[in-house]
Amino acid sequence: MSEKKDVNRIERKESNSGQVSYSDPITLHETSKTKIDFIPFYIPRSDGTDLAAKIVTYKKAPPPNDWMTKENKSISLNEKTARNLLKELKNHFAVAKNTDDDGNYILINVSEGKADYQDLETESVAEAVINILRQEDIVQHLTSKELGSELTSAFRGAIRLDELRSAISSLRNKLDSGITSEQDYQEWCEKHSWAFGNAYIVKDEIRSISATDNVDLLLPSAITGYRDLIELKRPDKDVLKFDSSHQNYYFSHEVTKTIGQCHRYLDVFQEEALKGLRDSPEIMAYHPRATIVIGRSNGWDDEKVKALHGLNSRLNKISIMTYDQLLIQGERLVEILGSSLHDEEDDIDNLEMWDEDDFD
Repeated sequence: MSEKKDVNRIERKESNSGQVSYSDPITLHETSKTKIDFIPFYIPRSDGTDLAAKIVTYKKAPPPNDWMTKENKSISLNEKTARNLLKELKNHFAVAKNTDDDGNYILINVSEGKADYQDLETESVAEAVINILRQEDIVQHLTSKELGSELTSAFRGAIRLDELRSAISSLRNKLDSGITSEQDYQEWCEKHSWAFGNAYIVKDEIRSISATDNVDLLLPSAITGYRDLIELKRPDKDVLKFDSSHQNYYFSHEVTKTIGQCHRYLDVFQEEALKGLRDSPEIMAYHPRATIVIGRSNGWDDEKVKALHGLNSRLNKISIMTYDQLLIQGERLVEILGSSLHDEEDDIDNLEMWDEDDFD
């Protein structure tokens, strides 16, 4: 029967000086011309024993010397250095074992339920985790585990926050690039109705409020379930005009026309949906409100912003906002949601959205 090699025998011997101990050299590499040995040394300390090491390189020599030490290719390692070498060998063996591709790799030590990523940038770690979660086998494994409410909430919150940031970036890019197509902004608002305030969490697929009237968006209130209207116009349309003779701002022709349009929508919707729409009885309206999104305000001064606020306050159940104000409102929601992930005392319901006084 062949001898098993699963068990290694190590003998620790005292050196001639009596100050340290050592073990027999272990040959790491040997050819007909060179040999590399690892020699362990045990150094007593007041709090235990350190393991030091010496890596010795030999060159084949004529008899009787046999092997001669090459000092310039030999090195001594104290315990700290030896441990660092061991750690780095493990790390790089992990890379070599798990991939054949060149690139950047992050190694995270996981023990006792905690991940130690030391001085790695958190952004890099997050990107690595996201890439891991794209692997189907990892996702399947996670679904079979009880992650706990805190971890589940953290995942959901972080993923949701990333989606909201991406949405806000998309809207900003549309505005900055000069896109004016009403359809583009309608598609964005349909996907991200949350930007109109935390009172609205979803949208209805229904747009028809009567046999002849279609609105851009119907948003149900998260509290009452009653629907409000959103009417979208192009961002390149004027919102306010200035009357130099009277030194005041007034609504542009496009805004005035849309206000009239919304008045009709509100009357029809109130009548048609008081007890639920005929074909969609779950869609109900009771004193509905309308928000008109039109134009830009990124270059406005304080006086013009104040003028829009004043004109809004004198409208009944209708409010005008610009696409820049919608963008700012969405950014504030993302900012508060991001803070709440780090501070559970932050309450997203305290977010000040578009001033509801504008509807009174």
